[in-house]
Amino acid sequence: MCGIVGLFLKNPNLEPQLGKLLSDMLETMTDRGPDSAGIAVYGSDTEGVKLTLRGPDQAALAETISQLESVFDRSFAKTARDTHTVLSVPAERETKIRAWLKENAPGIDVVSAGKRMEIYKEVGLPASVAERFDLASMSGSHGIGHTRMATESAVVTNGAHPFSTGLDECLVHNGSLSNHNGMRRKLQREGLTFKTQNDTEVAAGYLSWRMREGASLKEALESSLTDLDGFFTFVVGTENGFAVVRDPIACKPAVMAETDDYVAFGSEYRALVGLPGIENARVFEPEPAKVYAWERH
Repeated sequence: MCGIVGLFLKNPNLEPQLGKLLSDMLETMTDRGPDSAGIAVYGSDTEGVKLTLRGPDQAALAETISQLESVFDRSFAKTARDTHTVLSVPAERETKIRAWLKENAPGIDVVSAGKRMEIYKEVGLPASVAERFDLASMSGSHGIGHTRMATESAVVTNGAHPFSTGLDECLVHNGSLSNHNGMRRKLQREGLTFKTQNDTEVAAGYLSWRMREGASLKEALESSLTDLDGFFTFVVGTENGFAVVRDPIACKPAVMAETDDYVAFGSEYRALVGLPGIENARVFEPEPAKVYAWERH
């Protein structure tokens, strides 16, 4: 089942509305995925790297960050939102900070990393998750969201989408992959690590691996059509872009709308009806096995 939403803003004047628009779209997809929800927002950039951390609560996160600042003898810019905190760290310290967290803070997860991307996800109804993180107040150029119906694994936060396996890279997925275990082993031999058994994390890792090997996002998505077996719709975010691809059968529902101001994606058209100017949009169903991509200029 599951529901996907995505919004890429061409018009910078709409950027303050990104979070509110995404929040409304996400809530509309509740009956496609009432178990958990997640959002990736591409907002303002930082000089270093934004690490989005998740913990059991803000007290645990604050204590861990305090210890981290003591160890590294400096304070870090940070923004707390419910069970998550976005920590801005120098790029040259990122690897050591991640290693310290892994060794000393087993209850704290690094959800994402990037110059612009922040990811928030939790168990619960989409409207509740959006409210907990105050999604409506967020601004940015683009974002993607997902509502999950857990049919193949437990209802836990680690199973919620989006999944991120590279800087400013994330992916949401509706469908099922049949060869994800074999692909996971292949990618592990290539040096990738995975936190879950979710097939979507494997798909995210596959795209990261292909792009590290020199492929463009479009090329990586095109090769996924042969290397990843199953039925799927992928919506992908990068620092500068937004892309969509469906498998060759395209049995999962998908609809897109494009105007001079934005490009939007929804698992169903009703996720798009509240967007400004939707009555004048070019509305279409993305074709099977075709990559659609847009980038900021």
